[in-house]
This record gives sequence, C-alpha cells and structure tokens, in this order.
Amino acid sequence: MRSPLRTNFAAVAAFAVFSALARAQSSGVGRPPNHELFKTVAGLDAALFGAYNHRQLDKLGSLVDENLEFYHDQAGLSVGRAVFLEAIRSNACRKVHRGLVEGSLEVYPLRGFGAVEIGVHRFTHPDDPGACGHARFVAVWRQEGGVWQVTRAISFDHRALG
Repeated sequence: MRSPLRTNFAAVAAFAVFSALARAQSSGVGRPPNHELFKTVAGLDAALFGAYNHRQLDKLGSLVDENLEFYHDQAGLSVGRAVFLEAIRSNACRKVHRGLVEGSLEVYPLRGFGAVEIGVHRFTHPDDPGACGHARFVAVWRQEGGVWQVTRAISFDHRALG
C-alpha cells in the first residue's frame, strides 16, 4: 500500500513538472546555454547517457538516486536504482543508443534542490541504423553535497521516425 505522503509527493511532483512543461511550451524560457546551470545539467545528461550508451552500469548507477522513480509511457513506473539498472542490463544494453536532439534541452533551477531538465531524445538501434525513434523527457536532478543525481524521470511520447 502506498503511503499518503508518497502519493501526495508524487502528485505535487507531477504538477510541478507539468507546470514547468506548460510554461516552457508557452514561453520558451529556461537557462540560456551559456548559463552555468545549463552547462552543468548538459554535462550531467552527457555523462548519464554516455554511460548508458557504453554499458557503463556502475557509472550510470552513480548518477541516479537509490530511490529513483522512472515513469515511462510504455513500461509504466519503476522504482529504485537496482530495478532501473536491471531493466537497462536486460532490455536496452546493445539494443538502443540514445542521443539528445540538438537544441531541445531546457534547464530550470529548483531552488534549494537542483534542476529540472526537459528535452527530446532520439533512439537508434546499432544493428539497424534506419530504425529510429524519439521521445520527450523530463529529469529532476538533485544536488546534495556537490553530487548530482536524477531522482525522478519521465520519458513519454515515444514515436518512430520516418
């Protein structure tokens, strides 16, 4: 049974994320690419998916919170670093390569916590370069003691390209 606190947090977090998405779509605001927070989050995104693309699961694990909540429009909700890494190990390794769509990255500060990252990522299959898809994503990054980790992630609107 889910605790009321966890359910309330999930509802508040979802509202905050979707509010940020709505503002982003209507205003196009976010930290500019030359802003320090934008550079930091862009570097974290590159590190996270560099580890994903190169099957560096230890490094990938270090960039996500132990209690990661990952919402995926096709796979549903998964909770926990171990569950996330096992899904990557058994389903995605050597099957999918992820790249950030250039110009799609938006970064917003979360005062006293970290940042929200919004963007579009493209997926390709190494054995079939013509097979390609994309999806939108939101990642909530927490900075604690100089360490950044993803605490919540949403990947949605998956579509085949072509």
